[in-house]
Amino acid sequence: MKLGVFLVLFSGKKFEEALDIAKNLGLEAVEIGTGNYPGNAHCNPDELLSDEGKIKAFKQAVEKRGLEISALSCHGNPLHPDKKIAQEHRRVQRQTILLAEKLGVKRIITFSGCPGDNENAKYPNWVTCPWPTDFSEILKWQWENCVIPYWKEEVEFARKHNVNEICLEMHPGFVVYNPETLLKLRNAVGEVIGANFDPSHLFWQGIDPVCAVRKLSGAIYHVHAKDTKIDNLNTSVNGVLDTKTYLDEINRSWIFRTVGYGHGEDFWRNFVSNLRLVGYDGVLSIEHEDSLMSIEEGLKKAISFLKGILISEPKPKAWWT
Repeated sequence: MKLGVFLVLFSGKKFEEALDIAKNLGLEAVEIGTGNYPGNAHCNPDELLSDEGKIKAFKQAVEKRGLEISALSCHGNPLHPDKKIAQEHRRVQRQTILLAEKLGVKRIITFSGCPGDNENAKYPNWVTCPWPTDFSEILKWQWENCVIPYWKEEVEFARKHNVNEICLEMHPGFVVYNPETLLKLRNAVGEVIGANFDPSHLFWQGIDPVCAVRKLSGAIYHVHAKDTKIDNLNTSVNGVLDTKTYLDEINRSWIFRTVGYGHGEDFWRNFVSNLRLVGYDGVLSIEHEDSLMSIEEGLKKAISFLKGILISEPKPKAWWT
């Protein structure tokens, strides 16, 4: 396994400066945002695809520092009921796939998306319960008319352009938010669909990420290293569903934390070990969204914590058997 970083953390810095920071901190890989929700501060596919020289320079900037690109990330909502939003998110995603092909990157990361409740809807409608039966009817319509048809087409496009892994981040608010919904889509459209496994989004749903890893054996294509702290005082009163701003930390049911500040070494050692058990030996990409720590302190603490936990050497032959 290798340790990397989601480079949008340094969107305020120039690309090569951000790469230098990653290298100097001892990281081995970078995940790069290409637009939609992560923005494209370091990588604008439209600009790069219009100039082969820029693509070459971009690739060389990464390689000369001994780094690798773990993924290109264009998290968006390609199923948004507002057609202008959906079309732009789809366009950026396709440009990201074309750029990945040019760079020799085999995976992109995004969200599954969430439609509205009918063809004329204005906002996404995330269904979380089956009754009243309106909700079950909405969910059926979404999957049959929007989700599966779109992703079948997108999987085929990715295959044609040598992108073998579309890594969907399981995130509430989108139709794929847990292992069950990820596997539902994967079974419907093919194994190009897999997970960008971010345990932070599972913790606050009450999911055990280690159990989820085992369930998704063979379908984990990329991993985010991010933690969540559940506030037992607040969840005991209000449960885990929380619409308060992320900056209202003391009143929220949960907040995102730097790894180690939501769950300790026992969890993270078990998590990494189970990733290896199911065959994942790729990058753990640190996504720092801890509102209690600065970028620099949060990232450094995450690196220090994970370096002692990561299993970096190849799996050995069991010499004692």
